[in-house]
Amino acid sequence: MELLDKLQWRYATKAMDPTRPVAQDKVDRIIEAARLAPTSSGLQPYEILVVKNPTLRAQIREVAWNQAQVTDASHLLVFAAWDDYTPERINHMFDLTNDVRGFRNEGWEAYRQQLLSTYPGRGAQVNFEHAARQAYIGFGAAVIAAAFEQVDATPMEGFDPAAVDTILNLREQHLRSVVMLPLGYRKAEQDWLVNLPKVRRPLDQFVTEVN
Repeated sequence: MELLDKLQWRYATKAMDPTRPVAQDKVDRIIEAARLAPTSSGLQPYEILVVKNPTLRAQIREVAWNQAQVTDASHLLVFAAWDDYTPERINHMFDLTNDVRGFRNEGWEAYRQQLLSTYPGRGAQVNFEHAARQAYIGFGAAVIAAAFEQVDATPMEGFDPAAVDTILNLREQHLRSVVMLPLGYRKAEQDWLVNLPKVRRPLDQFVTEVN
């Protein structure tokens, strides 16, 4: 019930208070929730950039429909997906798994070869779109974690990804921006959405039981 109460409390905050920083331990837990989120084949094909530089944030705001949360929020998280699945990236994650677990598994190694024989050949755009879907899983975990920490957040797709990629030099890192999450505290007196009821479809219009 506590988590559901927090999710009822949260909303896409429209006005952030730039004078109220979010404690670092809360930000760390929000990011850790995203890091612990599941991804397809455990490849974790995305990264999170915590943009602190005020000049860069001002530039991002210009290509994000001038949404004030980009600069007024305490922290700006940018979720950036791999631009492609390469053998090097796939092997790195499989090797990491072997190192952490301390053994090699025949079935796991066969699965590695299966991915190596299929993923790189699918094409960069197909692979980026797949990686972006994985980034959204982590993004969802971060949104829920922020609510649990009672930190306001604004899920944000309203920006020019190519421009953000340029501002943050993402293409040089073989990454592409997918979605952003400003974190902060609401400035209630300036937020038109703060007191409006949360609107969701009724359960009977949202869930279908298939027996």
